[in-house]
Amino acid sequence: MKRRDFIIGATAGVGAAWIGSRGLARAMGALPALPRKFTAADTVVLGKTGITTSRLAMGTGTVGSGHHSHQTALGVKGLSDLLLNGHDNGLRFFDAADAYGSHPHVAEALKHLSRDKITILTKTWARDPVEARADLDRFRKELGTDYIDICLMHCLTEGDWTERYRGVMDVFSEAKEKGIIRAHGCSCHSIEALRAAAKSPWVEVDLVRINPIGSHMDADPDTVVGVLREMKAAGKGIVGMKILGQGDLRNRQDEALKYALSLGVLDAFTIGAESKNEQEDLIHRISVAA
Repeated sequence: MKRRDFIIGATAGVGAAWIGSRGLARAMGALPALPRKFTAADTVVLGKTGITTSRLAMGTGTVGSGHHSHQTALGVKGLSDLLLNGHDNGLRFFDAADAYGSHPHVAEALKHLSRDKITILTKTWARDPVEARADLDRFRKELGTDYIDICLMHCLTEGDWTERYRGVMDVFSEAKEKGIIRAHGCSCHSIEALRAAAKSPWVEVDLVRINPIGSHMDADPDTVVGVLREMKAAGKGIVGMKILGQGDLRNRQDEALKYALSLGVLDAFTIGAESKNEQEDLIHRISVAA
């Protein structure tokens, strides 16, 4: 082959390869993206708070009221060991509340962990400033920590709560300025309260009930998701609860988990396990849910 013919042929080959690669790239771009894989231990950021934690929070309040829950029934050592087992599996998010009576159990687990590696969320029923201030002091003593990562007003139902409980909100804002808490917000138990939370700049983190069948929720799933999209756009941290419908989806866990992960609005979600086997099964299910 003459040198000139060789150069022309080689150049044509390179051009064809380049065109072919572009065509391949176009074809690949046209294909649907592979679904993202999630894990319970994924590091997530809660809205604009700057708080990083695990995707799955370890709930301590299954049927929780009157300072008791299914988890606290395990005893201080039993629940503490469960929290530590979760930590061994990459979970860094402890979901507690005064109503569950779970502060001593969390405190016991914290004795064995680096405090700055754990996110503690707790909740108060306080509806007046004096009670709220006292709760923040008591909670830190019960938890054995100088600060609380997230403190929420628990179980709000009133559509005008941002006006009615302004005094409590001010106490939380002051506590944040002093470093007593890192972020504040609420858990909602009515669609009116949830809508008010979405519109309030004060709400940095919202704990919201969400699952595919509307079980124990503030409204039907589509309505709630619409409000959550508003929250997401405002930069609020959104943590899902009632993911399994308070047990109504116990036999449809994979469906419920896939639903929660597919919404694109939850930064994290909380589920309460009652044994190490149940906890590890849940962690596995999340990893294959997508």
